[in-house]
Amino acid sequence: MFFVSKQDLAGSDREDAGNNVTTRKILRKKKNLRGLFVRKVKNKDQKIKGTKEGKRAEESSSSDEENPQSENYIKVKSANGKGIPIINKLNIIQDFSGKHQGAVWTMKFTSCGKLLSTAGQDKVVHVWVLKTEKDFFEQMRNKYAKADSERPATPDSEKTASEENEKETKDKDGVTETDYPEGFCKEPFCTYEGHTGDVLDLSWSKNYFLLSSSMDKTVRLWHISRTECLCCFQHIDFVTAITFHPRDDRYFLSGSLDGKLRLWNIPDKKVALWNELEGAGSHLITAANFCMNGKFAVIGTYDGRCIFYETEHLKYYTQWQIRSTRKKQGRKISGIEPMPGEDKILITSNDSRIRLYSLKDHSLHCKFKGFTNSSSQIKGSFSHDGELVISGSEDHYVYMWRAQHRIASTRKDKNDFYESFSAHNAVVTAAIFAPCPWNVVPTEYDDNSTGGTGPEVIVAADWTGSIKIFINRYSNEKT
Repeated sequence: MFFVSKQDLAGSDREDAGNNVTTRKILRKKKNLRGLFVRKVKNKDQKIKGTKEGKRAEESSSSDEENPQSENYIKVKSANGKGIPIINKLNIIQDFSGKHQGAVWTMKFTSCGKLLSTAGQDKVVHVWVLKTEKDFFEQMRNKYAKADSERPATPDSEKTASEENEKETKDKDGVTETDYPEGFCKEPFCTYEGHTGDVLDLSWSKNYFLLSSSMDKTVRLWHISRTECLCCFQHIDFVTAITFHPRDDRYFLSGSLDGKLRLWNIPDKKVALWNELEGAGSHLITAANFCMNGKFAVIGTYDGRCIFYETEHLKYYTQWQIRSTRKKQGRKISGIEPMPGEDKILITSNDSRIRLYSLKDHSLHCKFKGFTNSSSQIKGSFSHDGELVISGSEDHYVYMWRAQHRIASTRKDKNDFYESFSAHNAVVTAAIFAPCPWNVVPTEYDDNSTGGTGPEVIVAADWTGSIKIFINRYSNEKT
């Protein structure tokens, strides 16, 4: 995802290298990573296209089987089909193809699910708004556009919008690809430009501030009411991961390929705390997040380490090696996400595995397999209730697992039961659940006969820039 041209790095790498042999080795590794990623994914994409039909035919004759659905719904593949189906009556409700040029690397919802941000290879950040919320956010934008007095251009603890005063007005510009009158407006509500390199990660605060990190070695701060960048935070190398502090959005965490983890103070526009990875040849942070409601900051590295720091002083706490028992070294960690409401953490890596660990005793709770992630920055994530896990894949499919499902076998930590569907014609670079699906598709429009609590809304993006929104009427009964 974020490893491209060597020319982009020539200046900074030459300046930092000096005559140090160890540093030169690190720089060579960085250059190889950045140049190799695009070639790997393109070659894999072409190979998959050439063997797609034969592979699926072979799979369907073995353990995989398609769920019985009418021709109006998307066909689903099921592996080791035991238990209650995860995907039921799946169909597409919107398609935003053509809005991004090139791969979409990252997508993030606001916690309320009313805004969706997308970004990637074209260096542009798009923000999409629900039709029912368009008037509210337009009023917010107009309010601040007309204001003459200065307004703090940084997040604070006060709410910039009161959800109690929001108006549920509908946009009458048309309907979605199905019969649902809800969903997102067909054109972006905001388009933010300013980055000069691929945008690698996004993060929302609770009061509609947005952070974007890039290969241009910067993090930029935006707000939904403004069109311009509010602040730019400079780094030494690519910024691969960013996230607002979950309890105090005056601070955010950034991870960079220079091996430094930084906790930024936004009002002061400077680094409040920082720490640096130890060990030669491993100074590459590829993922970062908070866990346990901000108590710990956790990063993932290119060599498969997961390192924890106490957030208060950004002091080293512990580290895990994320790898197969048969391997001496782990693969790149591409995603880290805490489980909603529980002391568990989801870790995605380039060995095509997603692992769920307990934060209490550091034990492996479950391992999810079936998807392909050998060179991408694809990451797994949870549904809003923590019941499901979702991920994109290099084979053009979206994969889903039950987070608590266990297979009756000798390996209690193994979960190879999954369901998947063909979402795109290229590598699915990102797939996420909407945090509040009832805001996207209210229950009165849902024909849910499964006994669940309502539909799940899935957003998937691919290597070509296509973004699609699906609705899945799954059952939340546990196996």
